Amino acid sequence: MIEKKLSFAFLFALMLQTGGVFLWAGATTQRISDLEIRVEEGRPVIERLARVEAQLELVLVQLDRIEQKVDQA
Repeated sequence: MIEKKLSFAFLFALMLQTGGVFLWAGATTQRISDLEIRVEEGRPVIERLARVEAQLELVLVQLDRIEQKVDQA
């Protein structure tokens, strides 16, 4: 009698834990998918930022040249 109750309790606990693992895995998969989408959405912004930085460097070089010419005059 005790062995049957123990077996039933053990199987019930095992099923609960298995269900919990599936829920956790599903939630984790969803979070990873959300993060992948965010990364893909942010990629164009990163590329634009890199272009703006390159252009800013060129502007600074031009500004230095203009300042040198003004100082010489």
